[in-house]
Amino acid sequence: MKLANTAHTSHSWRIHEIAGDFDLEDVWALDTPGGPGEFDKLVKQFSSGDFPDEAPLPVRALWALRWKLGGLLGLDKRSSGLDTRVGSLRGKLPEDLRETPTGPDEDWLPFTPLYRLEDEFAAEMANRTMHGVMHIAWVDDGQGGYRGQMAVLVKPNGLFGRAYMGFIKPFRYTIIYPALMRMIAREWRNRG
Repeated sequence: MKLANTAHTSHSWRIHEIAGDFDLEDVWALDTPGGPGEFDKLVKQFSSGDFPDEAPLPVRALWALRWKLGGLLGLDKRSSGLDTRVGSLRGKLPEDLRETPTGPDEDWLPFTPLYRLEDEFAAEMANRTMHGVMHIAWVDDGQGGYRGQMAVLVKPNGLFGRAYMGFIKPFRYTIIYPALMRMIAREWRNRG
């Protein structure tokens, strides 16, 4: 379920110190009920998920189209990514976050993990359109349990990046995110 931005901004997450100049694009409640010690399971699930391969056909088709267009337009060239077009946020990490684990051993492509705490995880990516951060948190659900929460922060790359983000917004809200949320909930329910 999409949440108001305050669901993210009202917490004193460490990401605020690092990506304060990024736009908060989306905040989502994840249907991942659990206890206080289950956040690592959620991070591991994100890194080992099969999105978009296990997603419905429209999502897979949009994803394939995006990567095809990205290749044709050079959106995802190495020269437009982290530490080439933009510096990694790792250089902005406070000293105490530099030594934290960055994530599980699984491959996070296209994201690069930044840090992981007991209730917060952040990973970044960059391409020709934007520099983005996926922030996953473990929040009190107000009923004695916890659940995951995902926020997406972006810094568009100029007018082209803003136009691109505006163009894909309807697809994200009507096709991509609903399928992703269902997949996250299904994988959480089916976890061993």
